[in-house]
Amino acid sequence: MKKTITIGNFNIKIGQGKLVLIAGPCVIESEKLCLDTAKRIKDITEKLNIPFIFKSSYDKANRLSLTSFRGPGLKKGLEILSKVKEKLKVPVLSDVHCREEITEAGKVLDIMQIPALLSRQTDLVVAAASTGKIINLKKGQFLAPWDILPIIKKIEASGNQNILLTERGFCFGYNNLVVDFRSLAIMRGFGYPVIFDGTHSVQIPAGKGNVSSGQREFVSPLSRAAVAFGCDGLFLEVHPSPDKALCDGPNMIDLKELELLLKQVKKITSVL
Repeated sequence: MKKTITIGNFNIKIGQGKLVLIAGPCVIESEKLCLDTAKRIKDITEKLNIPFIFKSSYDKANRLSLTSFRGPGLKKGLEILSKVKEKLKVPVLSDVHCREEITEAGKVLDIMQIPALLSRQTDLVVAAASTGKIINLKKGQFLAPWDILPIIKKIEASGNQNILLTERGFCFGYNNLVVDFRSLAIMRGFGYPVIFDGTHSVQIPAGKGNVSSGQREFVSPLSRAAVAFGCDGLFLEVHPSPDKALCDGPNMIDLKELELLLKQVKKITSVL
């Protein structure tokens, strides 16, 4: 039986048949961008009665190039996420990249995300799990869906069963990803809610040489297909001006396109 994961302070339940949205800019570019974007997403999701979790990374530590923008860092980034949480009354999620970040991150984040590229890093996974916080485990793009089960066991061994599993595509040759929707069903079979990351699934890693490119035109159809196939939530990176974004712009969707996509997936869920 699939567990229901509850974000207690916000009365959000994930895994009860109601789609949730995890969304926000890829990386924290500024306090204003986060607050403005979160406010606009909240307005849309409240109108559509879709639970909303704000996502943005305080540090993108896995950038390919040393010169790529990484974000404001732990201290400043958590301050901004804390303001989003307090002013807009929405839960917040961000990546954690090393054990040293866990204690401070845990004071602010409602959900700690294990990045796909770090999903097999035992010490990081165990340290995050030991906080008791909800863990969003992103399946590495190099992992088969059944490979996620031993990582789930690492989290459970820490006494934590507050787990979300996120599909973000699988390596398909060099510099390309492909989505196998069977992964959603396989991972759901492990007993936890499954999220579909529609934006990283269309990423083209290192597609521009030392930075990624992407095919954002496929975010909407893949997201609709994932909801029809069966998932508990969507993970979408959105930006008011994705072509000017400092990270992952080519695979982020424009904020003004979000409402239409959410209306479409709501219609799909109504007939399932």
